[in-house]
Amino acid sequence: MPLIPEEPQIHESVPGPRATPAAGRTAPTPRPVPGPGPRPAPPRGAPASSARPGKPGPAAPSRGPVPAPPVQRTDSPQPPVAPTGTAAGPQLQLIPAPAGGAVDAADEAVDLLLDSGRPPGEILVLTTGENHPWATHELSFGAASYWAQQDAADDVFYADAGAERVTGRPVVVVAVNDGDAANDANDDATARALPAALARAGALLIVCGDPKRINAVLGAHA
Repeated sequence: MPLIPEEPQIHESVPGPRATPAAGRTAPTPRPVPGPGPRPAPPRGAPASSARPGKPGPAAPSRGPVPAPPVQRTDSPQPPVAPTGTAAGPQLQLIPAPAGGAVDAADEAVDLLLDSGRPPGEILVLTTGENHPWATHELSFGAASYWAQQDAADDVFYADAGAERVTGRPVVVVAVNDGDAANDANDDATARALPAALARAGALLIVCGDPKRINAVLGAHA
């Protein structure tokens, strides 16, 4: 089922910091905005003010009750907010990004989902190439501890798209960071990962990567 790339889901007039685009990115991606929503827990033994690996800087301050999402403006794009799943399957959203910027694009999508009020335990982030820095960090404590976090389902979980033990969640974000289609092995990995991610997504599947490559894979499994 081919996807039409969507414009970044944030209006220029919304206040807040702007994320720096990844080097070589060919298209803009959503930018995180301040707002309510729980954040991933800091690494073990780290002070409460530490940030996620790969996302340096102080942690966000305590937030109050989550307000209702702002009224959508018809003349501007909005952050990606996962809808309720339907019998036809999850909603699909494509965020154009080069392989080297796919993880950054996925992180920004997660930030927007959390800021919109999506519980972190409902979000799964998959990578088709190298592990996300957070997954690498958690795996350093051992496989048992790592997979226990998936079972607890109280935080965003990061995993390899090819891991068989990964279970589904309402929202799945995939970073296609395994290179381009010029490498047959990379293309095969993506061809296996995207249909599996689609099956794991209950309400929304967000794919960050090359639109032509992603559409070719998903179209073949439509």
